[in-house]
Amino acid sequence: MAYPLSISAFFPCYNDRGTIATMVLDMKKVLERYTFDYEIIVVDDGSTDGSRELLKELTHTVPQLKLIFHERNRGYGAALQSAFKACAKELVFYTDGDAQYDVREMPLLLGKLTADVDVVNGYKVKRSDPWYRLIIGGFYQVVMRFVFQLPMRDPDCDFRLIRKRALDAIACTSTTGTICIELVKRLNLAGAQFAEVGVSHYFRTYGKSQFFNVPRVARTLWHLIGLWFSLFVVPQKLTQIEH
Repeated sequence: MAYPLSISAFFPCYNDRGTIATMVLDMKKVLERYTFDYEIIVVDDGSTDGSRELLKELTHTVPQLKLIFHERNRGYGAALQSAFKACAKELVFYTDGDAQYDVREMPLLLGKLTADVDVVNGYKVKRSDPWYRLIIGGFYQVVMRFVFQLPMRDPDCDFRLIRKRALDAIACTSTTGTICIELVKRLNLAGAQFAEVGVSHYFRTYGKSQFFNVPRVARTLWHLIGLWFSLFVVPQKLTQIEH
């Protein structure tokens, strides 16, 4: 395929000081293999571990780095929404700032991007998490695919390449991790065509998951119920993606 001329790559960051700089530098090397027209965006969602100061220093080394700072922790979905608005290139790639995915595998997504594909989503070949997360994660995937009628095997895999025109056709409202399901379903309803490719998944080497505690799980379930009603019950005015 002919690779696109411009790419925005971004990372949501929350207390990821131990991984975010390496991810930015690795991303820069990958993007330079395919285009001169790129940008790297990091949305720091109120980190308190020194991530912000490190990122500011990194701008001296990576001039293509754009920083967005949330003064307080507004949630994963809010971080993604800020980045989506800031991305200016033809393609948008993103993954999380905790380095559980390897940005050097981003070309796997590019390799699946044909002219009729709008979204290329990774799926974890093997999930590297504690046993209880493997069980919960597997159950979550099956239930979400069924309940939301999702066109992919691993909606929980935040390793995505999306055409900007597809993002411009939708408007996500979730400020929590629920945005992963909302994003995929809204793209699906807008007529996006999906492709998938297997990617590696690694153990977290720095920090800890912000999701796996009882209050957050309870809030996520409540938000998912609200999302289902908003998508399947409330009448919607849909914009179709121009192909």
